[in-house]
Amino acid sequence: MAKYIKQEMPDMNGTGEKKCYYRMENAGNVSTQELIRHICSHAQGLTEGGLLHALAAVSEELSELLAQGHTVTLDGIGTFRAALGTKTGVRMDGIGENESSLNSASIEVTDVNFRCDARLVDSVNRRCSLTRGGVRRVNSSPYTKEERRNMLFAYLSEPGNKFIRVAEYAELTGMARSSATVELRKWAETKGSGLISKGKVSAKVYMKE
Repeated sequence: MAKYIKQEMPDMNGTGEKKCYYRMENAGNVSTQELIRHICSHAQGLTEGGLLHALAAVSEELSELLAQGHTVTLDGIGTFRAALGTKTGVRMDGIGENESSLNSASIEVTDVNFRCDARLVDSVNRRCSLTRGGVRRVNSSPYTKEERRNMLFAYLSEPGNKFIRVAEYAELTGMARSSATVELRKWAETKGSGLISKGKVSAKVYMKE
């Protein structure tokens, strides 16, 4: 049974009005190996080794097709599309004729966007049984800063977790997104912290140095 949390939203405009939204409490990350074991326990004829090989093949072909400019749809899961941005330190061009033109060496893939299949949303909703999990206020993470750092690097050490986004870190630690953004940025900017960032603004990700 999943727990839902009433989460306070940060007052970014200084209006004094307190707003909230509902989110699921993080029940922990499921690694690739754990997912494979779950699948094989419910599907006859599948072996863990065979399924791991199939997932690796899907990942390889997915990256190849996205790199060629295709969108890729997995029925019942969703659609993937590569997102572009400028490399770190390069300013985006304006649209006017007098603006300088960036060449291809200045542009790179900064993210892969994912649009979930409505059937997956419906399936998750039908299976989900919720119970109240409490209220979380801004900056009310139940973990200390050191505990959050340990959780971050434990997450990044999991197979398949090469990077983490702000939203994922906020969910992992129970922090407000604004606070999670500041904390990750400070660590990435601190020499010797073991964390670096890549990408820009909404496409920024954080990974081990």
